[in-house]
Amino acid sequence: MTKLWGGRFGESINEDLHHFNASLPFDRRLWRHDIRGSIAHATMLGATGILDTEAAAKIIAGLKDVEKALESDPTPLAGDYEDIHSCVESLLRDLIGADAGRLHTARSRNDQVATDLRLWLRDEVDGVRGDVRQLQGTIVALARLHVDTILPGTTHLQHAQPVRLAHHLLTYFWMLDRDADRLQGLRKRVNLLPLGAGALAGTPYPIDRKMVALSLGFDGVIPNSMDAVSDRDFAVETVADIALMMVHLSRLCEELILWSTPEYGYIELSDRVTTGSSIMPQKKNPDIAELIRGKTGRVTGDLMSLLMVIKSLPLAYNKDMQEDKEPLFDAVDTGRQCLHSLNLMLQNVKVNGDKLAHSLTGDFSTATDLADYLAMHGLPFREAHEVVGKIVRHCIERNIGLEQLADTDLRGFSPLFAGAPTNLTSPLASANARESTGGTGRKAVLAQFELAEAILRDASVGDA
Repeated sequence: MTKLWGGRFGESINEDLHHFNASLPFDRRLWRHDIRGSIAHATMLGATGILDTEAAAKIIAGLKDVEKALESDPTPLAGDYEDIHSCVESLLRDLIGADAGRLHTARSRNDQVATDLRLWLRDEVDGVRGDVRQLQGTIVALARLHVDTILPGTTHLQHAQPVRLAHHLLTYFWMLDRDADRLQGLRKRVNLLPLGAGALAGTPYPIDRKMVALSLGFDGVIPNSMDAVSDRDFAVETVADIALMMVHLSRLCEELILWSTPEYGYIELSDRVTTGSSIMPQKKNPDIAELIRGKTGRVTGDLMSLLMVIKSLPLAYNKDMQEDKEPLFDAVDTGRQCLHSLNLMLQNVKVNGDKLAHSLTGDFSTATDLADYLAMHGLPFREAHEVVGKIVRHCIERNIGLEQLADTDLRGFSPLFAGAPTNLTSPLASANARESTGGTGRKAVLAQFELAEAILRDASVGDA
């Protein structure tokens, strides 16, 4: 296969090393972006007079024909080319002849691949953000069904205080919202044009980089040619953002896994999103959630791989940077697949409200309400804490719950309990009492819904 760099060499590269060196098996997914960037580059070369109008038009028409041909038959993308750039240029040469060689005027594969990668990633970042918004919408819809469903909120996996299931679920909405916000900020840093930097030093041709940037939808040009070809911060940041997003998905999956066990029984996952056992007929396994949890490590590995690729690289471009694509592609693909899969899971969850209510019986999760009541009636909170701790110990010794205490029992620990409301140890009353901004009180949770739904509406308008 003809190389783009063969003139200086007296013999061909070893066949095994050719395949080791080639990137087409993974960078072929950039073919549309390579053609798009090349069309913009050829248009600029014609507009600035670097190429005559006829040659530029011939190249542009040829590139469009290559695009149509690959759309109908992508077989050449599995060919024996060194990379996607040589593939496209070779196909162009087959169509228009020697004029195809003029396309590479005033550019290098170094700035070309950086441009292709940014064009591809810009589209993918938008796609990931769209997937995040869909999952957020599903979380809000599920939470809306359970505004008055109460479950034990936990710290250290121990029952702590009653919370609304809606409040618990919305926690993941806000995690994902930070992910979406990070991706939006990332897009600004992705959307800068490297093309025109050449191999590293710029070009002597009178190019118009701003024209190319405008035609490709970039916000501007990278001002330093060496930075333009050596920067992969945008790739690292993408994988880092997706890795953190995957951690959030993994946390939710862990809870779905726990909640679907017989010991918890909080939820049941539909047959449509679970699998069975090859030996145990009764099993219904949350494999999808477990896979997402496992793939979090994979994406974290992608991040470490990418960081190690660019660590200690001298300026400007080095062949090591070819290794940027596989971890980046894998992280994006995995993240999007996991977002889609988790979205389907949450659409197929049945909540067992009776089991949630039963789990609050005798769990002492309203102990803080007793302490708060005493503090609100004049007892210093630290003393109130001590009193209620003794009440809890009293109940444990008698194998009863707080809800089984009589008024006289409470008054025996503190006269301040005289006249206390009868629902003081009710989980629902406990949740309803917490109306501070961001709390699990009903009004506070409804206010969260307003904020969340406004974000989703704004995102929908912005994407339209």
